[in-house]
Amino acid sequence: MLTALAACALGGALCALLRTPLPWMIGPLLTMAALRFSGFAVAAPRGGRQTGQLVIAVALGLYFTPAVAREVLARWEILLVAALFAAALAYIGAWILSRWTDTDRTTALFASVPGGAAEMATLGERFGAKTERIVVAQSLRVLVVVVAVPFAITWSGVQGTDDYVAAALPVEATGLAVVAACAVAGGLALWFVGSPNPFFLGPLVAVIALTIAELSRSSVPAELVNAAQVLLGCSLGSRFERDFLRRSPRYVAVVASSIVAAIVISALFAAGLAYVGGLPVATLVLATAPGGLAEMCITAEVLRLGVPLVTAAQVVRVIILLTTTAPIFRLLRGLARRSDRPGSND
Repeated sequence: MLTALAACALGGALCALLRTPLPWMIGPLLTMAALRFSGFAVAAPRGGRQTGQLVIAVALGLYFTPAVAREVLARWEILLVAALFAAALAYIGAWILSRWTDTDRTTALFASVPGGAAEMATLGERFGAKTERIVVAQSLRVLVVVVAVPFAITWSGVQGTDDYVAAALPVEATGLAVVAACAVAGGLALWFVGSPNPFFLGPLVAVIALTIAELSRSSVPAELVNAAQVLLGCSLGSRFERDFLRRSPRYVAVVASSIVAAIVISALFAAGLAYVGGLPVATLVLATAPGGLAEMCITAEVLRLGVPLVTAAQVVRVIILLTTTAPIFRLLRGLARRSDRPGSND
């Protein structure tokens, strides 16, 4: 674990020197994935992903001042449309995956829904899906999106012109400790009730509540946010194995192709939604991108592109996907069984 952290920190520092977008997460992610592919016995630190998510959630929650919260809520229809679009795109991707590979429809569905690798693997296991394939597809999706989207936005020449700014607070030790304690309590509360992604959603809700009530007393040091990104990148990269491509190269190729197609389609949809809603295209590209929740939100924060709107859109998407995927799957499976019965006219 120490070797992995040291290597990931060096990877982040190198990317920062090269001025790549999102250096402190992309650098560690690619470094860790390369080490794992090369057969090195490195592992992400236990609890590293949760710690990184908690720190990032605190930094994002400070954006939700009362005025910003009102403005984001006023755009609820855009958030809902973006979430429903993500769900529809996931089902199309699942159909393609099941048609073009030897993957059963159950596994294909839970491998395609961008609701989190652990959460989708757990749901899929309940219905008899192949969890290994789900984890491979979900991990590859986050890797491709986290690397491709920031580079594409940066190369497009979009500048950080975010009108949203975090609460203007100095870094103050006691205030930061109080905010951190509230964030940890929020994470533990959601973890205790079995909520998905508890150490991001719980701290985020807790700090948003503090910020709206104007009770926050400290900002988060930039160095701490960078360290959190290193932990996230290290955790994401640790999911890849040396024989990743050997087990099912066709499956990996189709998954990668569908992810690239989903990114392009989401970007086109975001452009249309931006035109209708009068919002920056780059902000809605991040809001609709099928990446990880924390990863897309910190991308918005680093690139200064509509942090509250992106955060709200990604949270709404994940909540809708996690709460509707299992019921919709049961409904579709029931309809399929009815149509397969002898004598059925469906």
